[in-house]
Amino acid sequence: MAKSELDEGRFRIGRAYNPNWTKVDSEMADLENALHPRFAAAVIKTALEDTPVVLVTGPRQCGKTTLVRDLVAGKREFLTMDDETTLASARSDPAGLVRGLDKATIDEIQRAPDLLRSIKRSVDEDRRAGRFLLTGSANLLTVSKVSESLAGRMEIVNLLPLSQAEIRGRKPVFLKAAFQGKLGKPGETLIGRDLVGAVLTGGYPEMLRRKQPERRQAWARDYIRAIVQRDVRDIAEIDKLDQMPRLLQVLAQHSGQLTNFTQMGGQVGFDDKTTRKYVAILEQLFLVRRLEPWFRNQLKRLVKSPKLHFLDSGLLATLLGATAERVAKDRTIFGRLLETFVFSEVLKQISWMDSSCTPYHYRDKDQDEVDIVVEDQTGALVGIEVKASATVNNGDFKGLRKLADACGDDFKLGLVLYDGEKGVPFGDRLFAAPLSCLWG
Repeated sequence: MAKSELDEGRFRIGRAYNPNWTKVDSEMADLENALHPRFAAAVIKTALEDTPVVLVTGPRQCGKTTLVRDLVAGKREFLTMDDETTLASARSDPAGLVRGLDKATIDEIQRAPDLLRSIKRSVDEDRRAGRFLLTGSANLLTVSKVSESLAGRMEIVNLLPLSQAEIRGRKPVFLKAAFQGKLGKPGETLIGRDLVGAVLTGGYPEMLRRKQPERRQAWARDYIRAIVQRDVRDIAEIDKLDQMPRLLQVLAQHSGQLTNFTQMGGQVGFDDKTTRKYVAILEQLFLVRRLEPWFRNQLKRLVKSPKLHFLDSGLLATLLGATAERVAKDRTIFGRLLETFVFSEVLKQISWMDSSCTPYHYRDKDQDEVDIVVEDQTGALVGIEVKASATVNNGDFKGLRKLADACGDDFKLGLVLYDGEKGVPFGDRLFAAPLSCLWG
């Protein structure tokens, strides 16, 4: 790979997922060789310059291994815990394995969490920056086997599947502009069938590589099955593993809704406690995420239950059995998918920003709501409502206006993202904006 490509953080989307893939025709060959920038690359490179341990976390098959191998190609030893011999060594003698390493990349470290304690001891003795570059397909800070903290020694960089901006090769300014009270320019237009196609595909590189919707869904089903059968066992001991696929189906039906663990668990025979435990495991594996409610102490009439979201609209579409044909007949299912799609895009942009931001949702006792509220470290807020239609009316801004009234000057911008092409003002700091603004 050319140096200029490394500098831009561009990485091939096919190699990490099937290194022995045979190019069957010129179209597939072109796609295999396509380069997509991973905007997290710059964050990783910066962290390696001043931090002893850098951990890149995200779901399996999102591109972590490709990113870290290409980023530091030939400069350090590479170990993967997906190799059974290396894994056995790491589990039987973690201290011995780490003792022989100077600078190393360790892939899928969640499979041998005891390595983290040995890494901690090693960096306490030698605090040089960039000694260990780790990847993990589970949130290691919540894994029960990890008893010691690498706080102060480790920086965590989140990597999710490809964003629409990465697919198009241009870093967006959507959130940055929004916090300045500005509506950024739209990017490449996606409306109607094209928007449905993008949402149903999601951002996993292997899903993007496959041209036929049936082949994408086949991969997604196999992916979910592999996560349940293998990765769940790596991070937790559970009694009802065979019920996990059914639970995922139930969670898909509740995606974007307020969590009711008793109701969700009841559909698979779980009590509230068991459901919470199993959902937490799926969160650790980056399949779902709870979106906490936004509130301030002086506001008494707000709903304080979290929402549940899947982290990729393509996986959610597969679990729901959503196809372009079904969406054309029943548009209601598309709203749930589109909200997941936007939520994932916003999360990805948050991970690239220089300032710290946190996503929430807003709902009051009158059921007025805002799908996504992003708050930065100063308390400034941006509200985002998602609408799966080509028209917007004044009533769509009811929740955003309530949020603006509650926040005063902290409210910077309120947006209703819709299936259209033009940005239209709807009052002070309020706009109807095309979804393409997300990658503009």
